[in-house]
Amino acid sequence: MAIFVNEHTKVIVQGLTGGQGRYHGLRNRDYGTQVVGGVTPGKGGQDVDGIPIFDSVADAVAATGANASFAAVPPKFAPGAIIEAAEAGIGFVVCITEGIPAQDEAVVYNRLVQEFPNTRLLGPNCPGIISPGKCNIGITAGEIAQEPTADGPNVGIVSRSGTLTYQALYELKQKGIGVSTCVGIGVDCLREFEADPETHAIMMIGEIGGSAEEEAAEFIQANVSKPMSAYIAGVTAPPGKKMGHAGAIVSGGKGTAQGKMDALSAAGVKVGQNPTEAGELMADIVATL
Repeated sequence: MAIFVNEHTKVIVQGLTGGQGRYHGLRNRDYGTQVVGGVTPGKGGQDVDGIPIFDSVADAVAATGANASFAAVPPKFAPGAIIEAAEAGIGFVVCITEGIPAQDEAVVYNRLVQEFPNTRLLGPNCPGIISPGKCNIGITAGEIAQEPTADGPNVGIVSRSGTLTYQALYELKQKGIGVSTCVGIGVDCLREFEADPETHAIMMIGEIGGSAEEEAAEFIQANVSKPMSAYIAGVTAPPGKKMGHAGAIVSGGKGTAQGKMDALSAAGVKVGQNPTEAGELMADIVATL
């Protein structure tokens, strides 16, 4: 198994006729993902390398049976694209778009919660999701992901950092460790990994800012039985300084790397001082399974 997406997932790409949508959409298709259509208003009836284009998500779903969407559209149009996908009944939306105003993101999030509880949004500003050998939605390079084995042990990865997502995948591939699914954001997917029989251990990459990792530590202690390793980026970040990501800022003594590391360690997670060490710790864990 895998979480959220697998070989049966049917994907449409919102923005397939654009530069980024075409590049990554075709890479996803060539990886083996079922990319069944694209959506660009006013360009219905055209195609991109044999993939049919539709004027709306509703049209695409009606024609293809798509159940997932890859939104690769500019910041101005991304909120509307996400809601359009939800309105059309899409159950899983991946949005890679950077630079969406925080207020627009908040409005979209709350509309999804209130009006479309059956639609799960991954993103925005994330690398996407890959279930190696089955489905890749987003910008992750499929060649750095080791496919899971039938008997395992296989590892699930969740990461707040796009670049470190890739490093986590590659660290495990170098060690020949299969990955069930790698999710490019959202510690709330720990529940899904815990329930997935193909996932035998979990690797988490976090970063300074916010309280997601501390909340994850509480959840892990109460609900996760599978062994875990982790790495928290930003150990040397000076307090009060914004570090790239909007949430990666330490303020009021909260959100520090050390605080997150201590919370995870207390929950039984093996915490590395760098991504490579986190991979080595996971290799040690896998060797005992």
